[in-house]
Order: sequence, then C-alpha cells, then structure tokens
Amino acid sequence: MSSYVLFFEQLDRFSLPYVGGKGANLGEMTKAGFPVPGGFCVTTCAYKDFIATSQEMESFFAELKSIDSADLTRVRQLGEGIRTHLQQLAMPEQIREDIVQAWSKQGSGNAYAVRSSATAEDLPNASFAGQQDTYLNIKGREELLQHIQKCWASLFTDRAIAYRAKNGFDHREVYLSIVVQQMISPDISGIMFTADPVNGNRTVVSIDASFGLGEALVSGMVSADLYKVKNNTILHKKVSQKKLAIYSLPDGGTVTKELQQAQQEEQALTDEQIIKLAAASTQQTKYSRCQRRFTSSIRYDGESVC
Repeated sequence: MSSYVLFFEQLDRFSLPYVGGKGANLGEMTKAGFPVPGGFCVTTCAYKDFIATSQEMESFFAELKSIDSADLTRVRQLGEGIRTHLQQLAMPEQIREDIVQAWSKQGSGNAYAVRSSATAEDLPNASFAGQQDTYLNIKGREELLQHIQKCWASLFTDRAIAYRAKNGFDHREVYLSIVVQQMISPDISGIMFTADPVNGNRTVVSIDASFGLGEALVSGMVSADLYKVKNNTILHKKVSQKKLAIYSLPDGGTVTKELQQAQQEEQALTDEQIIKLAAASTQQTKYSRCQRRFTSSIRYDGESVC
C-alpha cells in the first residue's frame, strides 16, 4: 500500500501500519455502523516521503540514536531543532494534492480535528498515545496543510524523544499518520469505558463527562462527572465542579471559558443520556474492550483505542 490518503471507510485493523492505532480503529468503528463523523487519514507513506525530502534528518537521527533521555537540556535543544526544521520543510506537491482532494471530497467548508496517530501507540510493553499534538476546529486548505505538518513535527516533542530513548525504541522506526476528522460542536463530551477502568469489570460501563469539547477533560483541565452503569441501571454517580470548558470559535481554533457558577455544579449528562450512551457502547460485543469518546449527540468524535 502506497496511498497518501485513505478514508475511514477504507480502513480496518489491518491498516495499522499505514494509519496508526487511532486511524485503524476509526475504520473498524465506521464499518461496524457506529455514528463516526467522517474523515480520512494521511498515511505513514506520506510521512516517510515527507521526511525523505530532508537533507538534514539523517544527522538528526544519528544524534537521536545516542541521546541520553536524562539529559533534558539536550533533549529540548534537539527536539526544538527537529520540529523547527520539519515545519519549514516544503511538503511534496503530490502529498499536498492528495490531501487537498480528500479535504474537498469530505467537505472544504467543514471544520476538522487534526490528530496524530502513531504506529507504536499502545503496545503491550509501552504506550506512545498522547505524546504527539492535536489541533481542533481547523478551517481552510492552508490551515489544514500547516497543522498536518505540525503534527508530523510533533513526533519529536521533548516528551516523545525522551520516552523512545528511555525505552530503547529506534526513532527511525516510529511512523506517524494524521487523522483528519470532521468536527462537531458538542454541548457535552467525555470518555466512555465499556469495562470498569478501576477493576476491569466488563459488565459495568464507566462514563466521564464535562461541558464543551473533550480536550478540557483529557488534558486534566477539569474534573469530570463520573457515572457507572450496569444493565441499564445507574450504579454510581459523582457530579464534580466543572469550572472551565473549551469551545470552538466560528472562524477556527478554540477558546477556554469559565462556566457560570450554576453550570459548574450541574450534572453534565441527564440520566436518560447516561443510559442511552451505555446502551450504545455495548451494541457491538466485539468492541467491548474499547475506550471511546462521545458527544452529547452520541456521535464518536475522535480517538478509539482497542
């Protein structure tokens, strides 16, 4: 496979070397009939061909090979140098054309989430998830291309470099795909586990929820509500104070807002929504070990890692 772009409908678990963990699982969920907002992946083939145009990456990789993960000053200096170089590197024309064609087909007037999807995410003995960057509510052709390139560069964040060095991973052998997925603007978002993350009980669905986009929750900016459901019955409910929320801006990008006092103490999801989400999470038993993000309209809006 040498395609630079693949739509979710073309993906499944066997696509992982080309689109990483997020991309492969979004393909599986799309084919299973989950209401996944549409999108496409810029494949690892594009990343490899982009990197290959650089005359400096060979020397950067040589330095990375010998770097000491405990030397944070050197990690920071080298990481900054690589990221700056990759963001200034010209994207090959064929890759640009393929991305723009896919963007036009998906809807050039839409806003998109641009997320990294590494081939080495969530291995049995290591987890690379969350080490690369995510950009939300991206609008326009040039903005999209710029943020895809930023995502590629984020494979060399200080944290990612140090983690690979510490765990003995070859920096040359970790590749990055980019998920480009249509944004929706949820009133409420969060994370749902189809097995209790505390004790592994697969008969209990655990839901974290807060207002606005899910980035406030996953970044630790807010303490989310927690609901636990078993057999269509709410077993446990903890309503937290939610001071902040992240929302999309009309012209692109996001803004963090402080919620009014009354809303801070409000239960994010109604009991009816909690039950409905829990039921939706178990509709396909073969996905019962997946972690899935959701929105209040019960559409899956991003990462899904099995």
